[in-house]
Amino acid sequence: MYDVIALGELLVDFTPCGTSGQGLPVYQANPGGAPCNVLSMLAKLGRRTAFIGKVGHDMFGKMLRNTLREAGIDDSGLVSSREVNTTLAFVQIDEQGDRDFSFYRNPGADMKLTSGEVDMALVENTRIFHFGTLSMTHDDVRRATRHAVSRAQEKGSLVSFDPNLRPPLWPSLELAREQMLYGCGVCSVMKIEKEELRFLTGCASMEEGLDALKKEFGNLRLILVTGGREGSWASYGSTLVHQPTFLNVKTIDTTGAGDAFFGSCLDWILKTGLENLTERQLADMLLFSNAAASIVTTRKGAIRSMPVREEIAVLMAGGI
Repeated sequence: MYDVIALGELLVDFTPCGTSGQGLPVYQANPGGAPCNVLSMLAKLGRRTAFIGKVGHDMFGKMLRNTLREAGIDDSGLVSSREVNTTLAFVQIDEQGDRDFSFYRNPGADMKLTSGEVDMALVENTRIFHFGTLSMTHDDVRRATRHAVSRAQEKGSLVSFDPNLRPPLWPSLELAREQMLYGCGVCSVMKIEKEELRFLTGCASMEEGLDALKKEFGNLRLILVTGGREGSWASYGSTLVHQPTFLNVKTIDTTGAGDAFFGSCLDWILKTGLENLTERQLADMLLFSNAAASIVTTRKGAIRSMPVREEIAVLMAGGI
């Protein structure tokens, strides 16, 4: 039995890494993709994980498969394609470490995963099934994702979801919102950024947005909201808990920070059980997860940048 299985995109983030002697930008090829970032964090915390997705049968696809193995993530559900290439993303980072993406995905291998290529033996053998909306942008992978979600639900797995809105990857924002709402309707646990919550609900305040989602989707038991330097929130039943984040770190790249946060929260849920979360446990979970996310912002890339439990404890010991 796996602790968490994720389905979605696995790609290469080309992150700025200085300039050449000729003054040209130099990029570092960092393995990434939100679902695998989450799995990498969980693997660092000792959880048994596996990934379902598709890469090209090219140099980048081979690098990504090796990365999964090195991270301790089962790659048996990763399909290699000779027809389409591995998806690439070029990242721009501002002075605060925040990012903007340019994707090379027309098509990318992750878009072409089909229902028949999904390893259902994996889907049927996990405590948590995790996915995001980048596997909902196009027909083939959307059908594959929905097929896997349905099977996970049939087998009684907890479903977790990350809207992870990337506007350039969608034919329209209306379709993006439609698929985000589908995710809300099938998951028990969701992580969403404050701006994504505003986009999804149209509500001016976070509290109004959370109330709107919980009113529409009775299946949503835990909603996690990330706010960057503002910290994070957990909405569970009638309880709303906030924790500030750790600002005493040198942020250089925020890629993967939200995924480290979500992976840490899923580890906490695996440990305590979703039904057993108290207000105190929610606060402790957010503090731990904020610390994990903060550490990731001090490193470039995502999959290879996740901290181990001891690193997180050291940062927490230093205080907010």
